[in-house]
Amino acid sequence: MRSTTSWLPPNRCFWIVGCAVSLMVTMKGLPLAYSKDMQDDKPPVFEAAGLLALSIAAMTGMVADTHFRTDRMRGAAELGFATATDLADWLVRQADIPFREAHHITGAAVKLAETRGTALDQLPLEDLKAIDPRIDDRVYAALSVEASVAARASHGGTAPSEVRKRVADAREALGLD
Repeated sequence: MRSTTSWLPPNRCFWIVGCAVSLMVTMKGLPLAYSKDMQDDKPPVFEAAGLLALSIAAMTGMVADTHFRTDRMRGAAELGFATATDLADWLVRQADIPFREAHHITGAAVKLAETRGTALDQLPLEDLKAIDPRIDDRVYAALSVEASVAARASHGGTAPSEVRKRVADAREALGLD
């Protein structure tokens, strides 16, 4: 991704909001029955339209030129113990452990994985059981990156089924289907 392109739309968004505020203040300040030709209302409208067109063109080019390195994306997703929350959730839901306790157990597991330089799902079951004997082999189903992503199945979540639904909704809204 080109840094000169990626900063443009968010930065221009602030300018467009400024144009909208300028227009609203101009119109708010006029008497109700003022029927003269508006002159000061046009510059912010044209400026906002130009900025929006520039931002759309920049994003269109950026998205078209984007190449995803899924191997690096996966590697980044596995760093930093992103599935620690999934471990705590599993302890609460499956092992019936209160969250305050599950939080401490998860912290101990993360500390162990960190000292060993490994991911949570790579810790042997014996080591996890040494932290808390209520952990069993079912925990591994919740600790993978795939399971973590799939677990977010609420509206707009990261679960593949939800992403497919949102893509279908967007395609329908844009008349692409």
